Amino acid sequence: MLQAQQQPTANPFFDEFATVHNSVPFSSIENKHYEEAIDRGIEIQNKEIADIVNQSAAPTFDNTIVALERSGSDLNRVLNVFYPMLSALSDDELMDISLRVSGKLSKHSTDISLNEGLWKRIKTVYDMRDKLNLDAEDSMLLTTTYDSFARSGAELKGEKRDEYRRLSAHLSDLTTKFGQNVLKELNTYEIWLTADDLSGLPESSVEAAALAAKEKGREGEYLFTLAQPVYTAFMKYSDRPDLRERFYRLYNGRNTKGEYSNMEILADIAETRREIAALFGKKNYAEYSLEKSMAETPENVYKLLNELAEAYRPAQLKEFAEIESYASQLEGRPVKIKAWDYSYYSNKLQQAKYSYNEEELRPYFELNNVIDGVFGLATKLYGLTFEPNADIEVYHPDVKAYDVKDADGSYLGVIYTDFFPRESKRPGAWMTGFKDECVTADGTQVRPHVTIVMNFTKPTGTKPALLTPYEVETFLHEFGHALHGLLADTKYASLSGTSVYRDFVELPSQFNENYLTQKEFLDGFARHYVTGEPIPQNLVDKIVQSSQYGAAYACLRQLGFGFTDMAWHTIESPVEDVVGFERKALESVSMFDDVDGCIFSPQFSHIFSGGYAAGYYSYKWAEVLDADAFSLFLKNGLFDKATSDSFRRNVLMKGGTEHPMTLYKRFRGQEPTIDALLERDGIKSPSESPKLPQDLPARKD
Repeated sequence: MLQAQQQPTANPFFDEFATVHNSVPFSSIENKHYEEAIDRGIEIQNKEIADIVNQSAAPTFDNTIVALERSGSDLNRVLNVFYPMLSALSDDELMDISLRVSGKLSKHSTDISLNEGLWKRIKTVYDMRDKLNLDAEDSMLLTTTYDSFARSGAELKGEKRDEYRRLSAHLSDLTTKFGQNVLKELNTYEIWLTADDLSGLPESSVEAAALAAKEKGREGEYLFTLAQPVYTAFMKYSDRPDLRERFYRLYNGRNTKGEYSNMEILADIAETRREIAALFGKKNYAEYSLEKSMAETPENVYKLLNELAEAYRPAQLKEFAEIESYASQLEGRPVKIKAWDYSYYSNKLQQAKYSYNEEELRPYFELNNVIDGVFGLATKLYGLTFEPNADIEVYHPDVKAYDVKDADGSYLGVIYTDFFPRESKRPGAWMTGFKDECVTADGTQVRPHVTIVMNFTKPTGTKPALLTPYEVETFLHEFGHALHGLLADTKYASLSGTSVYRDFVELPSQFNENYLTQKEFLDGFARHYVTGEPIPQNLVDKIVQSSQYGAAYACLRQLGFGFTDMAWHTIESPVEDVVGFERKALESVSMFDDVDGCIFSPQFSHIFSGGYAAGYYSYKWAEVLDADAFSLFLKNGLFDKATSDSFRRNVLMKGGTEHPMTLYKRFRGQEPTIDALLERDGIKSPSESPKLPQDLPARKD
């Protein structure tokens, strides 16, 4: 008797998703579908490109620029799911697929950018741009399309074109491998402790470690990992300096040796980027990359970093002197703060000065209440509402999907929330999207589907998820990115939402963080998870009073990332000594003695496998912008309708349709200065703050 043959599973990516809001049908997607759909998407877009190039009609904005913009929808449908899942719900098979397809996708992208027939048509349209009477968004699409091709090798000839193709493929492979190594090594760490090792740790950390051990079948023991919330809490509260040192060395020694070492890979990435920049006549990658940024040049980036380092260094030295004096009194002996001591003694001093203890605040930040508060911020500012929709499939039981509606009840999009750590998720927090906002050829507006992903403290057997103020701030940050995507109102996906200059993209996210220290905001949701009591005034005061605590340390730490990023991307020859190179890059902002075997470049995913190469400074750049922007709300009212409407209309809705400085000045009425940031961080009083409008370069028309 013949056995019935198993029917192949239909690939859900081959058609538009027939689901609520055309949302992703996660349960129908198998890993094997991704590569198959990517191959098909590449094939379809190649035909679309050929149709543009081979048409007999003369090049126009519509038949060339818009047609190119709208090509690749089948490919984008799968990539908009594949890459978010690679970060949030990965496994070995998915990682293997990503390694295989990275080369295909790099080649496909390069083939398009080096298509001489396509480039000729684009250049023809661009050269007659002054006669086309385009609106601002159409004009920006034409300019970005032209610039993208020019900066991707379209004007290169002969051997340089071949070299660009080779380098692009090599870089794609390297960055993919770097990111995978970070995730894989992080998941190898299991630190088993006994009850005698737990002195100083809060109950929440102990419960979580006990639960983790129990899940591994080892009751009575305590399992710690290097997941961010676990590591951060241990370094802040553990009374054991030997264990703090052990955790520190493990965490900061990741990917420096062994199977998952990134030491050679990161140096190769930096050198490959330098070689790509050289093809375009640039002396380094930063010079090439920053042409399309608000900063415009490496000199302007270094100007900002150095000015902030100079402004904050005296305050940092004062902070450290106070911490070391306090620690010496506490220990009854002279104490010099080591890298693994800072969080511990800084927290102790913060408690002594302000009676500030994040654990004391956790009960008032129960996750569901925080969700109401953070979503409620968008309600107060922009009139948005968020309704859970159980009919929308999610990719993991921890994930929840919401319909987002405007003040008039119209549908704006979908937001997915994913809060807790798991082995299949990379560390950190981020926002991404499964679908971009745009207008289709028939005039239909496609609304966005965005997701915010974090790694918060998980609930235990006895308590719900209770967040620290820092975790609430992280939620506010990623939600700001989400609003940038959800409120987009543009014609073209490539200019929609967060598709803006890298040093402008953090403005909406960091702007949101300002509300954490505002009592009027906290009073709306921060309630004790057992008693329902609103957060007391004295705890709100502690959040506000301590918001400036450690600001100089935090600034120099962030500047260290920025200086290191710029160093790697201003090299003019290959780097042989990775450790020595990083040490030198950090000289002007270094705060601790060097620790053998500990550097952060091998784990610096933002610049070596993310999109922040020569762009990490943008976090500080955006802090200048967000502090300046929020000062207008402080002046006019935290939820002032006219001010929030202007921010929505001129910043959140516009995406990359106009130059960011044009958009910012339209909202703010002036270019930003560093005054508000220095005042917010307590570095200078309002009367002392210098007026430095030149700190951010004006737009060059």
